[in-house]
Amino acid sequence: MRDAIILSDIHLGSDNCQAKALTHFLDAIHKGEIPTQRLILNGDMFDSIDFRRLKKHHWRVLSMLRKLSDHMDVLWLNGNHDGPSEIVSHLLGVRVQDEFVLETGNRRVLILHGHIFDEFIDNHPILTYVADTIYHLLQKVDRSHYFAKLAKRKSKIFLRSTQKIQSKSIEYARKQDCQVVCCGHTHLAIAHEQGDVWYYNSGCWTEKPCHYLSIEAGQIVVHEYQLPEHLQPSLFDDAEDASPETSDKLVAATNAD
Repeated sequence: MRDAIILSDIHLGSDNCQAKALTHFLDAIHKGEIPTQRLILNGDMFDSIDFRRLKKHHWRVLSMLRKLSDHMDVLWLNGNHDGPSEIVSHLLGVRVQDEFVLETGNRRVLILHGHIFDEFIDNHPILTYVADTIYHLLQKVDRSHYFAKLAKRKSKIFLRSTQKIQSKSIEYARKQDCQVVCCGHTHLAIAHEQGDVWYYNSGCWTEKPCHYLSIEAGQIVVHEYQLPEHLQPSLFDDAEDASPETSDKLVAATNAD
């Protein structure tokens, strides 16, 4: 049994959100095929708080998360895209925080989205918007996401931002007396296991393959996840053909709480 599974940067509402793969992944957690005591959603679960952009598979992800929250601890950590925490908390019935410390295997693991260390998005909002637009366009043109990932990894601006988030989060974790820090935000899965504080990044669910982190007895592992080739299409037939009642049911359930 894992102590926690960490997902980040799903960006529900975006055209590149891998909602089908995530629905299958969450269903595996619900069935106990991927056993874990806790699910941590480490920021940017929404692309924006505009529910009109959510597609049927996106609503299915939210329904699965609400179902999981009835049986396990689901924690939502704020990201820069997520909007007011009270909306998220009420919608899914989960706890919402800015950061969380998990004690596991005699180690303290600090988990936070990491955008607070990204000065570029605050200092250069127009350049950030242009870069994001080009990145999303490359993802749409090339469904393999090869060119989007290549452009991101070759960008000096992106690399400097990623390095800053890594170094500043490590420094912050050290002050919190933590031996490990796990972030999201950069969309780049990393396992940096050096020094007195180890750094991990859970990647994203807008690129293929998707990534997540697992924590068990103090050990952190970066995993890739793709839809299995043998996946039966019928698993998603209901979601694909569902009427807007899918979202109505979720909202109704929320209002009943």
